[in-house]
Amino acid sequence: MSRFLLAGACCLCLMTGSALAHFAILLPGNDMVSQDDSREIPLKVQFIHPMEGEFMHMDKPTKMNVIVNGQVQDLLPSLSERKENGSSWWFSSFEIKRPGDHIFFVEPAPFWEPAENCYIIHYTKVVVNAMGKEDAWSERIGLKTEIVPLTRPYGLWTGNVFQGQVFVLDKIAAGINVEVEYLNLDGIQVPADPYITQVVRTDPQGIFTYAIPRSGWWGFAALSEDEASMKHEGEDVSVEIGAVIWVHVRDMK
Repeated sequence: MSRFLLAGACCLCLMTGSALAHFAILLPGNDMVSQDDSREIPLKVQFIHPMEGEFMHMDKPTKMNVIVNGQVQDLLPSLSERKENGSSWWFSSFEIKRPGDHIFFVEPAPFWEPAENCYIIHYTKVVVNAMGKEDAWSERIGLKTEIVPLTRPYGLWTGNVFQGQVFVLDKIAAGINVEVEYLNLDGIQVPADPYITQVVRTDPQGIFTYAIPRSGWWGFAALSEDEASMKHEGEDVSVEIGAVIWVHVRDMK
């Protein structure tokens, strides 16, 4: 995994390959809801290697909210546990009641990664637009680390450029890597490991740019190290915090 904003002693995450990149997923059934669509949006929450199609056990998230028209609604009580191959993931649904941008976000429980000797917490969000009212997609929502979209994160065609600005602990994150992965639901085969995780770098204003080559869901993850450590079996260990955003892309037909 790539690592950024190194502070003090770093966990072994620094030395693992990007082929092992972890991503938290917050996946809605659709990224846009029109007047004629169903207003019920299914939501899937997983911890996964998106391109490789492998997901890990995930404990119940610490937080899951949606922000609509500046109002925060707690979705945590609506989560139900699902199991696959002995590992847990989480499911919810949300009824769209008003036009506007719906910003869903989840804070997972800390995930212990023994191979990397650190905890992982990915602050993950996705934007669903309802009935064409575009009013909040570019807003910061105050996460510990966050990707703020500079490109509207819905209504994207294949080949569009996506830009975002990365913040870590309320500061612009300049010169860090952003990992990019495709949610591989259609059996894409890669010729070599570097194709699994694409990597772009933020400029002095914390801005990154990526041209999306294929339709489907794409995840962007900016990973850094938290200032605070956590205890594991009585010892202080590092915490990898990730700012993650998911966007959906369609082919022009």
